[in-house]
Amino acid sequence: MSIFIHNTTVIDNNVSIGVDTKIWHFSHILSETIIGERCSFGQNCVVGPRVKIGNGVKVQNNISIYEGVEIEDDVFLGPSMVFTNVVNPRSFIVRKDEFKKTLLKKGCSIGANSTIVCGLTIGEYALIGAGTVVTRNVKPFDTLELCNILSITKDQLEERLTKAKIWSPRLSSVVVPQLTKKEYAFLQEKMRKFTGFYIQKRSLRDYKIDDAANVLG
Repeated sequence: MSIFIHNTTVIDNNVSIGVDTKIWHFSHILSETIIGERCSFGQNCVVGPRVKIGNGVKVQNNISIYEGVEIEDDVFLGPSMVFTNVVNPRSFIVRKDEFKKTLLKKGCSIGANSTIVCGLTIGEYALIGAGTVVTRNVKPFDTLELCNILSITKDQLEERLTKAKIWSPRLSSVVVPQLTKKEYAFLQEKMRKFTGFYIQKRSLRDYKIDDAANVLG
């Protein structure tokens, strides 16, 4: 058992790295950071300072893990996902005493190019789809995917929802759970404009998208 650190990686003082952890090209681990066993860091990663990472964590390329972020065991971070640690950053105001804590619980997975707004908790084994902007806490075992509706066609949307097993072409409907009122209103507007679908609200946690012809008939 050993630790692999590529010769282009910089390790600051007072860093703890567990056995069987690998850190690849052009990465930087800042001071007072704790990294567990059997972790893997891809190219161009920056971690710290004062960050705690559990065992078995996989960090893909181009990820910065800032102070205020804590990651538990067996978490997966997809390529180029983004953490933040200040709610309202300004270049001319120092906010180092205002960092918000972000906690990723055991076994959760964060898809490529996702953004986690600071101060949130991602629950155990939750799954965040690629490209999602997470602005609220995510419950354990939840799946969250808010696709970029502006950039996809109706057929592409149907294909994505079918693969996610929440779309039925035969029924021409989809259930999107746990939307906030703001997200619901945004999704309704964009679906009607760009895909020909209309969203009919069923309850606070259950929204159904029906064919516009059937609803507005």
